[in-house]
This record gives sequence, C-alpha cells and structure tokens, in this order.
Amino acid sequence: MAEGQSSNSSMEILKPDILHNGKKNSDVADGGESSKRSREMTEGLASRKCQCKLSSGRPLTPGPPYPAPSSTGPSYPEPSYPGQSSTGPPYPAPSSTGPPYPAPSSTGPPTLHLPLLDPHTLNPPTLDSPLLDPPTLHLPLLDPPTLHLPLLDPPTLHLPLLDPHSLDPPTLDPPPLHPLPQHPLPQYPPPLDPSSSAPSSSAPSSSGPSSSAPSSSVPSSSGPSSSVPSSSEPSSSQDVDMKRIAQCDNTLGPLHFSKMHTVLVDVDVFNCGAGTIPQDGRDVWHNDFVKMPFSLSSHMKTGYTKQTNTVRWEVIYKQLRSLSKKKTASVKDLEDAIINITQSTKADPNGSNYSPTLFQKIAELALRLPELVKKAVPLLKRGHPAAITLSQTQIACLLANAFFCTYPHRNFSGPKAEYHNYPSINFTSLFGNSSSRKEQKLRAIMHYFQEVTAKKLTTGLVTFERRCLKDTDLPNWRSCKKKMHKLHVASHGTIENEGEGMLQVDFASSWIGGGVLGSGLVQEEILFIINPELIVSRLFTEKLGTRSAPSSFSNYSGFGDTFEWKDPHEERLNRDEWARLQRQIVAIDALHFKHRSEQYNMIDVTRELNKAYCGFKAHQSNEPDIATGNWGCGAFNGDKQLKAVIQLMAAAQAERDLAFFTFEDEV
Repeated sequence: MAEGQSSNSSMEILKPDILHNGKKNSDVADGGESSKRSREMTEGLASRKCQCKLSSGRPLTPGPPYPAPSSTGPSYPEPSYPGQSSTGPPYPAPSSTGPPYPAPSSTGPPTLHLPLLDPHTLNPPTLDSPLLDPPTLHLPLLDPPTLHLPLLDPPTLHLPLLDPHSLDPPTLDPPPLHPLPQHPLPQYPPPLDPSSSAPSSSAPSSSGPSSSAPSSSVPSSSGPSSSVPSSSEPSSSQDVDMKRIAQCDNTLGPLHFSKMHTVLVDVDVFNCGAGTIPQDGRDVWHNDFVKMPFSLSSHMKTGYTKQTNTVRWEVIYKQLRSLSKKKTASVKDLEDAIINITQSTKADPNGSNYSPTLFQKIAELALRLPELVKKAVPLLKRGHPAAITLSQTQIACLLANAFFCTYPHRNFSGPKAEYHNYPSINFTSLFGNSSSRKEQKLRAIMHYFQEVTAKKLTTGLVTFERRCLKDTDLPNWRSCKKKMHKLHVASHGTIENEGEGMLQVDFASSWIGGGVLGSGLVQEEILFIINPELIVSRLFTEKLGTRSAPSSFSNYSGFGDTFEWKDPHEERLNRDEWARLQRQIVAIDALHFKHRSEQYNMIDVTRELNKAYCGFKAHQSNEPDIATGNWGCGAFNGDKQLKAVIQLMAAAQAERDLAFFTFEDEV
C-alpha cells in the first residue's frame, strides 16, 4: 500500500502471465509439471484458511469490539468542600450527551481490506502497514481540585479616640477608665418640655461665636434629666480616683479686693480672723449696680384717692415691722404684706412646714439689709469678667428681701423693662399659680430660712465670678493636639455626690437658675433649690454666668413632677482660706435647638466648644478635675455623643481630667 493512500481503496489483483497459445511457459519446459504443482497449491490454499503474517510477525486477528460509550457520558467523583451544599460540586457537571473526548464509532472496529494472494506465489506477500490494535485510552481519574480557603478572622476595628481638639479625628491613646461603684438611683421621668423653664430661657444666637464666651457656675433646665443626681444617696465620691479641691493645695493668700473683684465684707477684719463684718460704702442708684430697696432714690406711689410718691423703703419697713411683731403669723398675714409691698392684687404663698414664728424671723432678717449690705453691689454684665464675694449672712438677707418681693423694677420682664436682660429675683412667680412643684420648692426654701434664722449658719464666704474670653484667647480647634490624661465614665453615680470636690458642671439656661422661681424642676432648678444661696446670683447676673461655692441645705428625691423635699442636708465639706466651702460649680449654657438637625453646623459646634472651654479653663496651676454629664441634651435637644466629644475636647485643651456621668445611659 502506498503511503498516504486511503485504506479503503481497492487492491489490484496479481495475475499470471499467459502464453499466446494459452499455455504457460513452464508447461513447455517441464512437460506440464509446473502446471500441476500450481494447481495443487491453489487447491491447498483454497481448502484452508489463509494466514498472513504482519511485518511484526504476529498473526492478524480481529480485535475485540469497543465497549459502547454511555449515553450519559462518564461520571467523575464529585468533589466535596467544607461548608459546600450537597446539591452539587462547584464546577459544571459534564454534559449528559457524552464524554468530553471524541467517542469511538458505534459500528465497531474499522474494516481491514487485505490483498488477494497470488495463487502462484508460494510465500504470501508481506503487508508493510501493520494493523494497529484499537488504541486504549487511559484517562487518569482527576481528583477534584481542593480549594484551600484560609479562615479569615473577623477584622478588628480599632477606633481611635478623637483628639479633643481636632475636628478631623486623629488617633489618640485612650485614657484609662476607672469603674465607678454602683449605687441605686431614683427613677427620673423623661425630660420636661422647655416651656417648663424660665419663660425667657432662649439660648444665645447661633450665628457664630461671640467675642467673649462667658461662663457661670450654677445648674440649669437645659440639661437632661439623666444628669440630675439624688442627694439622698450616700456619697462615695472618694471611690472615684480623680483630683479634688482638697488635693490641689493652692495658696490663696489673704482676702483682697480689686477693680474686678468686689468684696462686701471688711477685708482687714476678715484677714485678722475677727469674722465677717460688712464693708462700709454708700448706696449707688446706677444701671451698673443693683438698685436696692432701701435706696432713697426708689419711690412708689401710695394712696387710693390721692396718690403720692413715697420712698419705697418706708412702705417696706412698715409692712415687715408689723409682721415681725406678731406672736404668730399665718400665710394670710404673709400674703397681705406682699400685696402691700408689691401693690399687686394677688399672692398665693401656699406651702408646708411653715412654723408660726418663721415669717416673723424672715421679716426681721430682711429689715437688716441697710445694715448688712452697705456697699453697692455691681452687676455682672456680659463681656466683662468680674467677681463678687459676700458672706452667707449677707446672702440670706438678700434672699429674705427676694422672699418679700422688695426689689424695685424687678417684677416686670417685658422687652422694655429695665432689667429685661436679667432673670427674675422676687418670689412673685413662685407664690402665684400654686402647684405641687412649687409647694415642694417652698418646703426646701422654708427649711433654708429656718436654718439661717436659727443662727446655725457658719459665717463663711461665697464668691460669684463671671468669666469671659477674648477672641485671642480662643483655641484654633482644628490644630489642637492636646490629649486628656484621665477620663472616668460611669453610668451610675451623680455629679453632686460622686463629683463632690471637683468642678461640678451646671447645665445652665442662659438665664441663670432657669425656672427655679417658676415651675421648672430639672437639673439646674433642683441644684438651686437644694443650694438656695445660688438663687442670689439672679440678682446681679446678666445673661449668663457666675462661679460660686454655695452651701447645700436640703436632700431630695425624684425629678420633675416627682421631686420631693426630704430632709435637711448635713454639710461635710471643709473650707478654704477665705472660709469658702470646697465646692465649685460652673454654669455653662448650651444652645437650645428646636430641631436636633440644627446642631451639626460648625458655627454652633465652635460656639459650644468655646463656651465649654471658657468654663473649664484653669486660672491657677493646680485645679480640680471636672465632673459633668449630658450637657444640654434634655429639653434643649442636644446630641449626647456630640456634646460629650465637645466637652472632652474642651477639657483636654484646658489640661484638666474629666469624670463623665451618663445617669444609667449605658449606650
């Protein structure tokens, strides 16, 4: 077979040569012997099977038939993977129509065309092309590939504490947290509506930070209910490892006055240890000073048929002297005296724990005003840093006059009133429209007057200070890099108990004291009620600020409508060199947002940063740590997380550590 020729082509038959006469040449030569042998060989070949040997020497035998391929194709073991569904392997299944390789023909092995042997050839021809056995296809069974997927640990999210002085959060080393001992607290109701605070407790404009950022030191209704502590709980303030006033060891030196520090007691007498004697002075009827009821420049109209101008103090003295001479005095006697002094038509001083002789003692104390306060009391105006130091006896006398509503020009709060930018001081609003809230407030105030008129009051001093910052004193918050060394966060505990001895933050209204003389009873109002000496700050503090160290006189329970005066408070704090209790309260007023979404613009955030920084900024080298909480987050709609970050930034910039009380908020 020629190379390249098709295997199924027909083979050419070999024929013997024939003589012209029909006889073979061999017959002529051997007389017919050759023909005879040829016939025998042909017959022998026909009678047996022809065996042909291939060039390899093996007999040619037909191969076995190929197994018919499966109609569905071969199946391979399905791989198994961890966590894989049992419904099938992750790879496509082989086609059901057959294997991925060409299948052999279903008709069997190929046909072998053998050449016919020459009957005259003794040796059969050799087939040069070997017949190959059908190839055997050895397909290795492929193990399914194993997918080695590493088990990934859940990623750990490392959130750095925000740098308290950068608006872009850089990484900070988190300060150590110190757990606070757990103490049960009374359940407080939700925050009250802002309307329950002082009628004009609007917050400063949010148009931007002003040139000064005043801060004061007394609490307010702008704070959330979650920050109001219960003084009925036993104090465990020393369990919180924070720096307190007693650890600061600041030397005050002798008591002194200056252009910005008014002292209403005789400094020389006090420094000699002779007690608190009123400082001599003169009455000043001026818009920069408190206008006193005993001033000769204060007049009021009297008479029904013919009105005449009468010196106010003459009317006041007559009414209070008459009341003080009574052996017993009722609420009706008190009401008549107030109506005659204020020339109003109604007063309703309802309350409880009135004693038959208490009103007389309060009247006697009020009549001592010209004797106890001889020096003019300056007004703490906005944008002007100043301080006032006065004795606790002087404060009690000033509050006794507020109780009888004697201060001139302070019973009106309209926009055209002389003191429209100052909170109310006379108790007229507390006596009007009686309610259970006001009754509880009057119980606490009556207890205060019982204490001070029984001469149980230690003759100490109290300082009210207004602080302001100029534009040049304000930090550039975007570039601040200072870090806080210690941060204490607790869901239990209170500012006034566990924060005792630290700088306690009052979540103040822009009107100092908030609605303490009205219906308000949230954080600031409660703080003023249990520390009534704070109320006197309303007499001379413009919207907003002061710093003070008042005494606590009452214990209470509840909050808002559940507020209840409980019993007297036993003061355990020590006093400093100026006979002031080691208590500092700073009042910082937060913005009041009608809608929570309004507080996230940078103008308002910067304003709050400056306000908090002004209240936190230390004025000596060694100051106590700060006790604060959810400032401005109750009725004022502040965002708790945002306000917390603002206070952290301000405290870090002021280089003071901070204790943060969330009042059972563990989120």
